[in-house]
Amino acid sequence: MGGIVGTAERNGARERFDKRQAILRAAITVFAREGYAQAGVDVIAAEAGVAQPTVYNHFEDKETLFRQAIAADSDRALAENLAAVERLQDQDGDVRPMLEDVAHRLLVCYCDDRSWALRRLLYIELTRFPDLIDVVRESAADRVTDALADKLARLSLAGRLGKLDPDEAAEQLIALLTGPMEARARLGTRRVPDDDLRAVARAAVRTFLHAFAAKPDEYGR
Repeated sequence: MGGIVGTAERNGARERFDKRQAILRAAITVFAREGYAQAGVDVIAAEAGVAQPTVYNHFEDKETLFRQAIAADSDRALAENLAAVERLQDQDGDVRPMLEDVAHRLLVCYCDDRSWALRRLLYIELTRFPDLIDVVRESAADRVTDALADKLARLSLAGRLGKLDPDEAAEQLIALLTGPMEARARLGTRRVPDDDLRAVARAAVRTFLHAFAAKPDEYGR
């Protein structure tokens, strides 16, 4: 009997979790498409495939849903970016291909439809929720930069890169990657082909290595 009850409880908890995740995904989609003021909870519920009361069972009100949807999507973006950065390892051979691979993966994360939706939403609602920029930076963007800085510092100490300020080098590499994307993607309204992402990654790494190569003449520095 206890086993049946325990299974039922686990299934119920799983169903509740799945519905919550569906609501959060739908919320980002609807808020990004319609803006906070115009987005209706009924529309979010329909997008998530749940009844409107179910949304309120999980979230107290629309503002709570909005904030938690932002936080959840920031966590998703953080995990994907950290997975890309983790591939920077001290391995034998030319460091350039490894940097290009990581740079390309970071651009794929940056140009993901949901990532663009999150950034557009923050731009649109900045005056209404000015604190969210700091929340997202501290919970996601800054942590990615810190993780990248740590990897670059390790490569420098191993002699794979030249002497560098890790934080400065990480910021510059990210800027070289993301800078061209705003214009190319038109704030996410135009899909950038993967060949273009790879070209931007190669160009960014080429410029980065001109400044931070282990041997000054190795990359024309």
